[in-house]
Amino acid sequence: MINFNGNIVSENNNQINFNNRAFKYGDALFETIKIKDEAVVFCEDHYFRLMASMRMLRMEIPMEFTLEFFEAEILKTINANSGDENRVKFTVFRDAEGLYAPSNHKTSYVIEAKKVEIVVKEDYVVDLYKDFMINPNLLSTVKTNNKITNVLAGIYAQDNEFDNCVLLNTNKNVVEFTNGNIFLVKGNVITTPPLSDGCVKGVMRKNIIDVLGKNTDFEVEEASISPFAIQKADEVFLTNVIVGIQPVTKYRKKTFSTKVVSEITKLMANLG
Repeated sequence: MINFNGNIVSENNNQINFNNRAFKYGDALFETIKIKDEAVVFCEDHYFRLMASMRMLRMEIPMEFTLEFFEAEILKTINANSGDENRVKFTVFRDAEGLYAPSNHKTSYVIEAKKVEIVVKEDYVVDLYKDFMINPNLLSTVKTNNKITNVLAGIYAQDNEFDNCVLLNTNKNVVEFTNGNIFLVKGNVITTPPLSDGCVKGVMRKNIIDVLGKNTDFEVEEASISPFAIQKADEVFLTNVIVGIQPVTKYRKKTFSTKVVSEITKLMANLG
């Protein structure tokens, strides 16, 4: 069952036709959200990121679209299913006619809930994806439906039996993984690319920066990262809200330890 504009319907019920702007132009945003112990993890962070993204894309935000409404609609969707779903995708799209220029800016939403296996892999091998690159601008920080570069990078990883790929921007700097933000560890310094380099404004990224920024054992910096810096790093890890923290064990000929990542994982354990 899915939630379409507040109505619980079968996912086989064709509520969205081929004229939908999310399908035709990628005119849509989404949040991937973790559910744990019947609660929406990082609910406020997801809500405020979605609101900021809708404003950036000049989508109309309905008056009833409050934080409480956002949370309630997600939980309603969970309750309409088996109740043990742990991954929710909340998609908002511009519900209007028109070509590139829409006839209005009204929005609709769809909420999907799934049960997925959340596994942090012991061996996690990654490589660089260089066929297509991310533009280093503010729009790239938003989770829109325009994710073809991530899709192609994912296919490249599958074809070459990698667990993931690192994406670059047009300045040839490291941006992120196909499905999460990237952090490098060198000594006690934790580095992640700045939003100005085009990485997604990740919810887990934000919380890790906040937590580590208060910990005197580590120094956190947002700085541009060259591909060569990956090979020089002591440790590398991926973050997203579903998996949390996934250590990287191998990049090309470099093998990484996971000692510091394990410490960071313990620090973040109570946050989801």
